[in-house]
Amino acid sequence: MKVTMWTPVFCLFVWFWLPLLGKAAPKPEWIELSYQFNNGTIYWPTSLAFKHIRLSENFTGAGFYYSAYDISAAEHGGTHIDSPRHFAANKWTTDQIPLDRLIGPAIKIDMSSKAAQNRDYQVLPSDLEAWEEKNGKIPDDIILLLFFDWGKRWPDKLTYLGTDTNDTSLLHFPGIHPNASRWLVKNRKIKLIGVDTASIDYGQSTLYESHQILYERNIPGLENVAHMDKLPIKGFTLYAAPMFITGGSGGPCRIFARLDKEDCTVNAAIRLRSVNIFLVTTVFMFLIFL
Repeated sequence: MKVTMWTPVFCLFVWFWLPLLGKAAPKPEWIELSYQFNNGTIYWPTSLAFKHIRLSENFTGAGFYYSAYDISAAEHGGTHIDSPRHFAANKWTTDQIPLDRLIGPAIKIDMSSKAAQNRDYQVLPSDLEAWEEKNGKIPDDIILLLFFDWGKRWPDKLTYLGTDTNDTSLLHFPGIHPNASRWLVKNRKIKLIGVDTASIDYGQSTLYESHQILYERNIPGLENVAHMDKLPIKGFTLYAAPMFITGGSGGPCRIFARLDKEDCTVNAAIRLRSVNIFLVTTVFMFLIFL
């Protein structure tokens, strides 16, 4: 190889870029948004609670290990989905909800300060408008999460629901005012809505008007969404995977999110690595032929 005055410069260039090739791209960050189902999972006071009954959990006479359980529960309890049919005749049942309604970009509207002052607080149109003033218009085809910071009360029924009895008149937790639901269906185009409380309507509701308004438009609801405090205001993709129940009015649901900024970082790292490989290869070719 012919050594010239430019050789040290090329060597320095190579020395700078080579370490980047060895760095692994960061993995996207995933956030669990579901509560585990067990014998202590919170259900609506009048509903059948989750039961996990052991049938076998031991080695068999043939020498292999075998574990099996029976499960039973109401559709609505723990982290779950309300299909539109839950409060709207002839709308989607759980098995009819299109997959693209269960996956997509999402935003979080933080109502925790108002819920802390009033556990019966109901989100108003003015709350949604105030969020938009700071963060921009609620995008079309978005998944909307309302954060009351209620998950810190889980799994204590008394503080989470307002009662540990079967008396639903004692329920106290925040929700969505019917006027806010009307505002959403009239002015915005959301495809899924979720709350970190037991119902999208507040605990003292007797008509469940937000259920009626939103589900009539085939907008499913996610209830008892967990760990919402770990999510940013926006910049994440939400995935909801409900039990595939034929004709269901709802069902247990695994919900999780991926932070989009991490995904962008991964893609950027991959692109940078490709550019680095190209540049380093070019440098070596110049060095060989100088």
